[in-house]
Amino acid sequence: MSSLSSSDLRSLVVEAVAAGADVIADAATADRWEQPSALEGMTVGALCAHLVRAAGATIAYLDRTPVDRRPDGELLTPVTYFRAAVEAPIHNQIRDVSADEAAIGQLAMAAKCRQLADDLASRFADEPEDRLLTALGGRMLTLDDFCRTRLIEVLLHLDDLTTSTGVVQPEIDPRGPAEVVDICMGIGVDRHGVWGVLAALARAERSPRDVFPIF
Repeated sequence: MSSLSSSDLRSLVVEAVAAGADVIADAATADRWEQPSALEGMTVGALCAHLVRAAGATIAYLDRTPVDRRPDGELLTPVTYFRAAVEAPIHNQIRDVSADEAAIGQLAMAAKCRQLADDLASRFADEPEDRLLTALGGRMLTLDDFCRTRLIEVLLHLDDLTTSTGVVQPEIDPRGPAEVVDICMGIGVDRHGVWGVLAALARAERSPRDVFPIF
């Protein structure tokens, strides 16, 4: 269970998005904009667009969820969110949309990402700690848990991007990646049980081959 406060989580998301803007703005990213990225089916430009869209979903979901709306059923968690997301048949659409949005070019995308980091910082400051938002299929989760899903999206795609471009991985608060590791372990346990994850971590001779990577 994470011990991070709401303000900590929100700050980590803003920091991750700002780091993404720095990498997108790098000359090495511009040089490889139209080349294939480390993420199969996406160019470097499309990967950048996907990172920005994933982070920007936070504001989009907040805008469409009234502050006083209450959930009809059980709230999503980061683990159940990704369970639903992986099963959703939208991955080809994501690739197509990302390719289209990359058409604005590297400099404009870097500026868009930097503005998004500023907008998130401003918006987070105005949202209460118990804020809920509507996400997949109309289901709800807390803003804090959605921030956790954004850390996974932004930091994993930031790693994809630095791997694709050769840009040095930016220095960020280690609590961000640690939060991602914690959630990824939870996803592994959800899919394979605690004993499957334990064997995958500690017993190579009997490790289930499909536990890691989780995505």
